Amino acid sequence: MKRLRAFTLNAFALPALTAFGLASASVTVTAAPAQDAAIAHTPGTVIEAMPADLETRYALSALPGRLRDEASVYLLDPDSGYRLAREGSSGVACLVERTAWELSDFRDDIYIPLCYDAAGIGAHFKVILDTAAMRAQGMSPEALKAEVERRYRDKVYRAPAKAGLSYMIAPVMRTIGPPDLQVRTMSMPHFMFYAPGLTNADLGARPDLAEPASLMSPFIDRQGNDEQSYMIQMVGAAEKAAILAEEKPLLDDLCAYRDVLCASQVAH
Repeated sequence: MKRLRAFTLNAFALPALTAFGLASASVTVTAAPAQDAAIAHTPGTVIEAMPADLETRYALSALPGRLRDEASVYLLDPDSGYRLAREGSSGVACLVERTAWELSDFRDDIYIPLCYDAAGIGAHFKVILDTAAMRAQGMSPEALKAEVERRYRDKVYRAPAKAGLSYMIAPVMRTIGPPDLQVRTMSMPHFMFYAPGLTNADLGARPDLAEPASLMSPFIDRQGNDEQSYMIQMVGAAEKAAILAEEKPLLDDLCAYRDVLCASQVAH
């Protein structure tokens, strides 16, 4: 989920990043005790910069392996925003999102690795970059949300001009999730196809948070507004198992870095 942010069920848009967290109670990851090298944090509002190599690997994990060498990577400087750390040639760009503007809340423990194609870079990806910069400038969560909403109303921000997708097949992410919409660490690799204005009714989709199997078929995740609506396609069980196995070194390093990113126990 992009950011597990805003899963549209009934008429309520649940903060994302949530679609997947919510959508997949069956794939929730339980945090394990950190290693001695881990940095212990109490959730707060001040973001700490990740080690550049770890953040790069984490961001790129959202993308299929064969596409990573040619992707651009943006790293976060909490004092100024994202910077282009590696320029790619494929038109795809990746980062680890740390702020979900839809929530009207700043935390230091949101981690959402994602990549956008060329169509999304000038649209939704730009919103993420601007959001980080506005947070770094000292804007409050409420003011930031209002400003993003204003820019969408004024057509400063728009939906992608053509079809495309955001890759989110990383082995782990941390954002809002089931069963109580609290921030937690989850494993739910998926793809998000741009679907501005589309609803589950349009698809005939009937996602049900109480029935994880219903979420294995495409459904709509509305992330804050109609422009940021996505058609979600979760990966299959075999594909997910392969991702977790291939990314074991990354998972170990993330857990050693910070306990909230540990993913040693996956509930099925």
